[in-house]
Amino acid sequence: MTRKLDRRGFLKATIGGCALCAGCGGPMRLEGFGAEPACDRIPDLVSPGCRGTKVRVARIYIGIPGAHWPTPSLVLDQEVKRYEAEFNRRRRDFADIDFVCNQIVTSPEQAGQIREGLGNVDGILLIHLSMRTLPIVNEFLAAGKPTILFAVPYSGHEWTAFGALTQRKEGRLLDCELTSDLGALAACVRPFRAMHHLREAKLINVSARPMDEKLVAFIKGKFGSQIKQIGKEPIWAAYESVPEDQARAETRRWIAGAQKIIEPSREEIHRSCRLALAFQRILDEEKATAITVDCYGTMYHQLPAFPCVGEVRLNNMGLAGICESDIRSSITFMMLQALTGRPGFVSDPTMDVSQNGIILAHCLGTPKMDGPDGPAAPYRLRTIMEQQEGAVPQVFMRVGQRVTQAQLIEENQLIYFTGTVVDAPDTERGCRTKITVKVDRDADDLWRNWSHGLHRVTVYGDVAKDLRRFCKFNDIKMIDEAAKA
Repeated sequence: MTRKLDRRGFLKATIGGCALCAGCGGPMRLEGFGAEPACDRIPDLVSPGCRGTKVRVARIYIGIPGAHWPTPSLVLDQEVKRYEAEFNRRRRDFADIDFVCNQIVTSPEQAGQIREGLGNVDGILLIHLSMRTLPIVNEFLAAGKPTILFAVPYSGHEWTAFGALTQRKEGRLLDCELTSDLGALAACVRPFRAMHHLREAKLINVSARPMDEKLVAFIKGKFGSQIKQIGKEPIWAAYESVPEDQARAETRRWIAGAQKIIEPSREEIHRSCRLALAFQRILDEEKATAITVDCYGTMYHQLPAFPCVGEVRLNNMGLAGICESDIRSSITFMMLQALTGRPGFVSDPTMDVSQNGIILAHCLGTPKMDGPDGPAAPYRLRTIMEQQEGAVPQVFMRVGQRVTQAQLIEENQLIYFTGTVVDAPDTERGCRTKITVKVDRDADDLWRNWSHGLHRVTVYGDVAKDLRRFCKFNDIKMIDEAAKA
């Protein structure tokens, strides 16, 4: 690590330096990428992005005996059993959920009594069984908790009032899922999960420069997430404490899993892998879920190796590693991971309107973009493109994959757009890992609307609906960057 950094100086000159910061599923199977060393298991990882407690959800079935819709002969207990069977069948989707209340409620009075005991739940899931239940819904809304109402067709005529209710003050924390797809029950708990996990999350920022205290306070006040800054000394101490046999084993796994090694030496890969194990030790000691390193700033050439492999390894395992000490991208990454169970891809974009597209590029590519239980994309071991040193995986993500890109910005706003991966370019221009995303709307409008720096976070899947609920419950405005101004 001896070469002088060019990109940092360029970014300072072009976007003011600080823009770099302004602009970064089921139960966990702890195999990460390849197999993790037995001594490096993470026993307290509840789900991707969370090593705290389970999410507490009140599951309430609401219905009136003898109501005309869906039928006067409806037996509420039997209807509940149908839903319970679906929850059991999909229990992997609810592995980190504690349903702390599980009742049939048939009157507003009963709802009022139960509501008094819901002070410590993360959210309320109301399952609509019959008509004449709107007064019950209103009672539960008085609890002031994020609430999702699930209703299949024929549940009743109340749906005609739900839209107006969600727009009123008392419905500020209400959203609805009106569908015959019982699998959508899993989507109902996602915003509760994200809010709970962010409240218990802890980010380690490895840097010697002062953090933006206003941004840190905003994140703490909005989500409850902790951010702790450390210097290089704890990293070096953790690095030196990693047993050599574990470092060699990790090196063999990364080399064996690669399509090929192009530039980095085995020694460089070995140092990167040993640092990767040190990162996990730091997170274990701190009971943290994420780390971001000031690799292009105060930590440049100050650590045993570049942090890229270590950050990618954490992403593969269900924790989080984010580059460039980018606090804003880190909290966006953590939010998306808590919401979806999948890691994000922080990128330096460049436009290609001939394909109605945007090319997302970065040297920090993660093979397990489907999450720790998903398949690993192929990768090659390369140097960092701008520096021609270090070791990074060049990952070839899946063409045809739907994606969502987002960035949380300070003014209680989230900018986003959706699209489809149409190419995974293999070119020596730009950062190592690249995807070309065809924008759902208009790439011309996207670049004209672009603001708040370079970095964005991309996650597999069209998760705009999940984001919309999360933002509604957290009083965050969503703005589609690719929509006409």
